[in-house]
Amino acid sequence: MSATGMRAVVVGASAGAVEALSTLLPMLPREFPMPILAVVHLPADRESLLPGILKSRCLVDVREAEDKEPTEPGTVYLAPPDYHLLVERDGTLSLSSEEPVLYSRPSIDVLFESAADAYGPGLIGVVLTGANSDGARGLRAIADAGGMGLVQRPDLAYAPAMPQAALDACPGALALTLEEIAAHLMEARLAP
Repeated sequence: MSATGMRAVVVGASAGAVEALSTLLPMLPREFPMPILAVVHLPADRESLLPGILKSRCLVDVREAEDKEPTEPGTVYLAPPDYHLLVERDGTLSLSSEEPVLYSRPSIDVLFESAADAYGPGLIGVVLTGANSDGARGLRAIADAGGMGLVQRPDLAYAPAMPQAALDACPGALALTLEEIAAHLMEARLAP
């Protein structure tokens, strides 16, 4: 896998997500040159506090994604509760209320698969802590499209099932600490 020519980052997390994202995302600089699209499993019937929590800790901008919104570098787009977040081939975002996948809406697999179609080998997929297998199939799709897979080390994750499922589905992915994942993302930002 190479860090050259990267165009976007997708991140998936579930149980333990707030702590993991609060560690990982503040390590990125304000001028991070790619959009970061993120799915966190959240209750469908509540407003998410996550954008505000992360925005107060990060240099990059953090907001909830809106339908038909174009992506910009240095911005984290979080899937709203109860909506799938997808990427269109032109790089704009779309929201969907289609059926949950693996009991989840938003679904990490749905985001990762649509992003793999949109960005091909220019995509970095990151699977963090979580208690199910969402993200495994999506990370496989990213690898099959020539993208890069990064996974939080299961032994260091709050909930190891999701990163382990991602590694099982995508053995070529790198199992890393959160600090090492940030370092890889920073290396990718130096790509021409």
